[in-house]
Amino acid sequence: MTYIVKPTFKHPSLEANARGFTRRDYEGKVSTLCAGCGHDSISAAIIQAVYELDLEPHRIAKLSGIGCSSKTPDYFLGASHGFNSVHGRMPSVLTGANLANRDLIYLGVSGDGDSASIGLGQFAHSIRRGVNMVYIVENNGVYGLTKGQFSATSDQGSKSKRGVVNTDSPIDMISLALQLGATYVARGFSGDKAQLVPLIKGAILHHGAAFIDCISPCVAFNNHEGSTKSYDYVRAHNEAVNKLDVILGRAPIALEQAPGSLSIVTQHDGSVLRLRKLAAEYDPSDRLEAMNYLQARQAEGEVVTGLLFVDPEARDLHDHLNTVEAPLNALTDAELVPGASALDKINAGLR
Repeated sequence: MTYIVKPTFKHPSLEANARGFTRRDYEGKVSTLCAGCGHDSISAAIIQAVYELDLEPHRIAKLSGIGCSSKTPDYFLGASHGFNSVHGRMPSVLTGANLANRDLIYLGVSGDGDSASIGLGQFAHSIRRGVNMVYIVENNGVYGLTKGQFSATSDQGSKSKRGVVNTDSPIDMISLALQLGATYVARGFSGDKAQLVPLIKGAILHHGAAFIDCISPCVAFNNHEGSTKSYDYVRAHNEAVNKLDVILGRAPIALEQAPGSLSIVTQHDGSVLRLRKLAAEYDPSDRLEAMNYLQARQAEGEVVTGLLFVDPEARDLHDHLNTVEAPLNALTDAELVPGASALDKINAGLR
């Protein structure tokens, strides 16, 4: 097997940001995902966002679970802290790390299988607790690593590549995030980088639980007629699992969309994706209105993108627990164990 190694050489004329870093300094390893995968576009948007925000790579901690999406942190922020957890357990690992060191910027990257199925409870509790993080779900509606089964976000009535119709109701991660109390909620499309980069920048700067659901088409397993979350894909001899799979590259689908407009995106397989970008006059500070708007547009078969809700006065988990300003991992034994008198005072307050 041949591995592609990204060269370390950087052109001397690459523009540096205010911290002295070029865009290359925020990159990672060469992606091993299928050519044209929407996840790679999200990785590129993350790289662009942190570059434009002048962030120091060592101030960022990236965490993930299991799945195609959870592989992507290897492809960006190679100089940052990183932890790849088990399936669906990324939120609890992130929560623990955040409690230990509040000074880092926490970026959790997951998928619809990782977060909407086995990790649904983990997702719910990290959001409702207000963990200060950016939680990105790269949503393609399938289990890509295990050959394209329906995920919990697959639309009811959609067909698998074998023609099986999904009869289950889909889980809408955006609606869940709103109901659970997320204080920054957005949906993006991997093909709309002009919109996605600002959404990620806003989430990073937000104090509280920031959630982004990003529609990210799978080029390999979700391109058949009847799919609502895919690009076209090509497989050779795909009926035999022990035969070589050949994924031919497809040009990524991109669009420029004006605020308030509806774009009808024809995908490689001829299926249609209807994207509604929020109008400039949309009020993102009204949680109830955001939920109503989502449901109204969903009834029309539209996928709403943009910043859906934000609470500028949000509080995070440390605020709720009234922890000290210093990171807990920096405290001394004397500060962590104040002695019997402090314990007696706490016990007295509980009587």
